Amino acid sequence: MLAFLDAMTTLGRAILRGMALGLGHPADWFADHHLTDDPLVLFRIFRYPPAQPSEERWGVGEHTDYGLLTLLAQDGNPALQVRTPRGWVDAPPRPGSFVCNLGDMLERLSGGRYRSTAHRVRNGSGAERLSFPFFLDPSWDAVVGAAGSTYGDYVMGKVARVFPDLAASDETSTEVAP
Repeated sequence: MLAFLDAMTTLGRAILRGMALGLGHPADWFADHHLTDDPLVLFRIFRYPPAQPSEERWGVGEHTDYGLLTLLAQDGNPALQVRTPRGWVDAPPRPGSFVCNLGDMLERLSGGRYRSTAHRVRNGSGAERLSFPFFLDPSWDAVVGAAGSTYGDYVMGKVARVFPDLAASDETSTEVAP
């Protein structure tokens, strides 16, 4: 698993080098600005149960991801949809490939030139579905906002809005005890 996470981090950094070039920056712009020195990487395994023939099964409603990139491996069951100006478009699974969603922080750091990908999951295939998202986010202490605010501050603000009880608990405190 650790080797997989390392490989995915390497892939994400390679994609970010290309994106930096697309912005007119040097390829190492994200690294040079200490945004990905020690990136926050998260890996999840989601299981979506099959829908009954008489029901429409929502896996996850419309949302965007917080960070820089999400690299998603899917099983063979279609369910992922991406919102475009023309409406919702299916993102069918392709063997040996990843779906790459751009996150809110990449939109912010690119001044809106790259847009965060709104997406949702509808598991209407009648089969169990598995998806394997890998999230590549800036380093926890990377400065990403005005007045020196960090990515950790940004994430905790998001968590506080979505999970207010969790954000109020001692487990989420970023302060170091004396």
